[in-house]
Amino acid sequence: MITPVRRVAALCALAAALAPLTACGTAQDTRAVRTTDSATAPAAGARNAAPTPSRTPAAPSRTPAAPSRTPTLAPGPAGLTPVFRNGPRTAGKTVALTFDADMTADQGPRAAAGEHFDNPGLITALRTLKVPATVFMTGRWAEEYPDQARSLGRDPGFEIANHSYSHHAFTDDCYGLPTVPEDAMRTDVERAYTAFRKAGVPSAMPYFRFPGGCYDQRALRAVSGLGVTAVQWDVVSGDAFATDADAVARQVLDGVRPGSVVVMHCTRSAAPTTEQVVRTVVPELRRRGYRFVKVSELIATAGGRR
Repeated sequence: MITPVRRVAALCALAAALAPLTACGTAQDTRAVRTTDSATAPAAGARNAAPTPSRTPAAPSRTPAAPSRTPTLAPGPAGLTPVFRNGPRTAGKTVALTFDADMTADQGPRAAAGEHFDNPGLITALRTLKVPATVFMTGRWAEEYPDQARSLGRDPGFEIANHSYSHHAFTDDCYGLPTVPEDAMRTDVERAYTAFRKAGVPSAMPYFRFPGGCYDQRALRAVSGLGVTAVQWDVVSGDAFATDADAVARQVLDGVRPGSVVVMHCTRSAAPTTEQVVRTVVPELRRRGYRFVKVSELIATAGGRR
């Protein structure tokens, strides 16, 4: 398909060539645990700022402060990055649709040859249906589609969150994705925020989704100084590489519960049915009494710190 930093610290996944984009784990895992789609944490002692780019360009190695009211989870044991999967089940029928805008660092030639890693039709559908959404974007995607990144980042209906720069895995054996060395993990996250800023995204959120959803304690520790919350999900849409939109819609509708986070993708070449799925599930969930919210609202409801 989870606290801000005083020192203003540096700054939906396509496994190499068509590998699935899903996995999840827990902050207590000692190795990566996988499910079926894509999902980090605030630093110890961090408050009222987040590793998000601002309108004023920052030094390449630092991340400007983010809005002070952005909710994040408190760090886990020993300051580990916290992980968020879903909101409270008893706080009303809310659901967050999240979309991974995946593009790996080496897919430029494929984009140049005509492959579409964007999905304007999906974004139009969300706007038409007035559905707020959280887009987990890779820095490479923002570089390839800067106008779209800027448009999403400045649209109050969306919030942009971090999905790494390279979309390389933060653990070994993550669906065939190349692996980020441990000493480069933090830099990869920071580099994505830099790409967002350069594209014109004014305030990316302090939320991070691990590529492939794969993480372990080592990865949580590596990014723990960034003040981000790792965001996973509790509903796997199954839209990655799917060709049966009705089957994907049924899977979403069967899985959603109050406070759910649904993981989908914003890449036409890898998730061609997602627009149709959204046009099916949104009116049905509304008929069932659900209200659509962004991840930030769910985290706030769950007691996130501001």
